[in-house]
Amino acid sequence: MGFRCGIVGLPNVGKSTLFNALTETAAAQAANYPFCTIEPNVGQVAVPDPRLTAIAEIGHSARIVETQLAFVDIAGLVRGASKGEGLGNQFLANIREVDAIVHVLRCFEGGDVTHVEGRVDPIADAETVETELMLADLESLEKRVPAFVKKATQGDKDAKLAAAVLGQALDLLRAGQPARLTQPKDEDERRVFASAQLLTAKPVLYVCNVDEGAAAEGNALSARVFAKAAAEGARAVVVSAAIEAEIVTLDPADRADFLADLGLAETGLARVIRAGYDLLHLLTFFTVGPKEARAWTVPAGSRAPQAAGAIHTDFERGFIRAETTAYADFVACKGEAGAREAGKLRSEGKEYVVQDGDIMLFRFNV
Repeated sequence: MGFRCGIVGLPNVGKSTLFNALTETAAAQAANYPFCTIEPNVGQVAVPDPRLTAIAEIGHSARIVETQLAFVDIAGLVRGASKGEGLGNQFLANIREVDAIVHVLRCFEGGDVTHVEGRVDPIADAETVETELMLADLESLEKRVPAFVKKATQGDKDAKLAAAVLGQALDLLRAGQPARLTQPKDEDERRVFASAQLLTAKPVLYVCNVDEGAAAEGNALSARVFAKAAAEGARAVVVSAAIEAEIVTLDPADRADFLADLGLAETGLARVIRAGYDLLHLLTFFTVGPKEARAWTVPAGSRAPQAAGAIHTDFERGFIRAETTAYADFVACKGEAGAREAGKLRSEGKEYVVQDGDIMLFRFNV
């Protein structure tokens, strides 16, 4: 399992430039005018993980298969989108289909890029987009909650649950707060809340698009965004879309030196992925053999059978046990045989909670 991030923001903040750089494609047209992205572009990128290379070397694997991350470049939102302004509801529908929102904010002054509202203020930009999403959610719930309330008074238990959970979300939206602040009390309430597919329930990663000189440490504008993210329980990263676009034109062997010259230890893509994993509470486990070493992504808290199901549904259905080695033990013992000999390879059952970096071999019978 990977995850699907929708790149949103006002027009001309660097969304499509960032998308092109992240996916190393020219699929999204980057141009200095609004609505240059009409249909959502989807790019699959490999998630870089140095642990996978180390495992493959030890396992003498013929190939490496990274887990995949999908970026969806969604056309620029504008004020009034919830009422159909710009390309309006089409944008909102595209956002509804993603797991998380990557909100690109312009955090650089000057340049020849025209801002759609004639000023550079990332906080105001963030609030413009968030307001449109809240208005769309508000309109949706104001139609749905009264119907649930009516059914609840007639004794419908499911409607009573929905009325309570979505009513709380509606109250938040009416108070100008996003639905993600809703606090379901148990799994049933979480299921009802998730089924509503509210736009403002999705976790948010703010990407501060800065100029080259601020790529390492950020600037005053990005600092304001980080403060906003911290107050909301969201995440933020600093990226220079211009630098990312230049990196993809370089020979891979030259990229590390290029980054070092700019005072950067890693690409913007790596920062976005790490923040996204943290935001969505995901982890990686590995499988390794002579044919391939492969990374797999599952939600944190997944038990062994669910991890097996990420590979194939038959593995989950017929799960018997998982032979498991922690990454550090696998490397220290130079592979499965050494780990077994050292007593570091464990046989885990159905209740085992997968840990990040586990190397797993599933035993199953269907």
